[in-house]
Amino acid sequence: MTRLIALLAAIMFFSAGNAATVAALRVGAASVALEADDSMPIAGGILARFVKGQEGELRATAFVLEKPSSACLAIVSCDVLMLTRDLVDPVVAEIEESCGIPAANVLVHTTHTHHAPSTIRVHGYGRDETFCRRMQEGIVKAVAAAKERLADSLFTFQLGQEGTVGINSRLRLADGTIYWTGPRDDAVGPSGPFDPDLPVLAFRSPGGQLQALLYGHSTHTIGALDSSKRSPAFYGLVAQDLEKELGGTAAFLEGASGSTHNYLPPRESFARIKQAVLKTFAEAQPRNVDRLAAMKRPFTFRVRTFDEAAEEKAVGDYCNKRLGRSAEPIIEIFRKMRKELASQQGDERITWLQVLQIGDVALAAVPAEFFTKFGLEIKKRSPFASTVVVELSNDWIGYLPDREAHQLGGYQVWTGLHSYAEPGTGERIVDEVISMLEELKRAGPLGRG
Repeated sequence: MTRLIALLAAIMFFSAGNAATVAALRVGAASVALEADDSMPIAGGILARFVKGQEGELRATAFVLEKPSSACLAIVSCDVLMLTRDLVDPVVAEIEESCGIPAANVLVHTTHTHHAPSTIRVHGYGRDETFCRRMQEGIVKAVAAAKERLADSLFTFQLGQEGTVGINSRLRLADGTIYWTGPRDDAVGPSGPFDPDLPVLAFRSPGGQLQALLYGHSTHTIGALDSSKRSPAFYGLVAQDLEKELGGTAAFLEGASGSTHNYLPPRESFARIKQAVLKTFAEAQPRNVDRLAAMKRPFTFRVRTFDEAAEEKAVGDYCNKRLGRSAEPIIEIFRKMRKELASQQGDERITWLQVLQIGDVALAAVPAEFFTKFGLEIKKRSPFASTVVVELSNDWIGYLPDREAHQLGGYQVWTGLHSYAEPGTGERIVDEVISMLEELKRAGPLGRG
């Protein structure tokens, strides 16, 4: 049935009269599996944890797009929780030197799987330096291999929907707090929106074979099919399963999911996401790529100032009420993070913002666990026909809640290494990204799709 879907999609694509665009775009794709072992701490929780074995592959997957008289772009999707710019910047510089792709045109994204070895320092654990080096090497190898495979390609795009896998997880509770973990039988409703959009970007050879597929969705990547193993989680496993059935190379792009989680069993999430991607892929329409372009800019923000007594009370009250015997170790981890940040209050930090153009489709890359409200706003205000928001790209600066969420409180706004930017940072990023998208649009023609 999956092969039939792919065949029908190819017939529909070529019947649309796209033969003239064959030489307009070249695409290459490749993935590199990252070696990991049971001694490596798994990122994604508050306390350090270890697992035995692995399902699927943890990968660096690269897509290189090239157009004569335009530009060459590289998009890399990595199956890890997050990467900070001290790991990403040297890799991007190496890609520029060895592959000739300008640093501004290289997007390094993480899928946010909570089931891979740690590449960051946060909460109660640090990063595994061996795995970090393998991650860096894998990114460079994947981009180089993808560039070697450049071939004539045709681009299709479709915006699908999957509204059942995730929900806005910042639930308002009867006691006036915002849900994080523990019992939630007193929940009275969500405190913000959920985004069901599921974009699919697919590239085909002139003969109709699938070369590359990227899909996005905006829900936290939590859910290994076997929770006792390392895993790219259900989103990454869907991509690898699609490769077996459709051919080509596939990867996942995490949307604005800082305030959205999955509460379905992982196998059900896997099945629903895969079905939605296949349906959207079959409906994908040809887009004329008359321009490839990218823009990357530094963005300055500040570490927030905070009231230690108020933070201690917020964390303590919630954990003591809802987490039982595990409360005190978790409270202590937040104390230690605030102690480290205390002397950094008001300090300036610099991160990256990036936008990419593929004809009339734009990618907006932001370096944080971006609240869903912000992702929706970028898409609403974007001057492009279709815009895909890609969080956790090129850096990680923690959660970025909106100002209202800061007032409501909850885990995502408790001060720590996971959330330290001053209120208003997210709003400023949205405005700057929109400005960059508008500048990108003014700079050249758009595809007519």
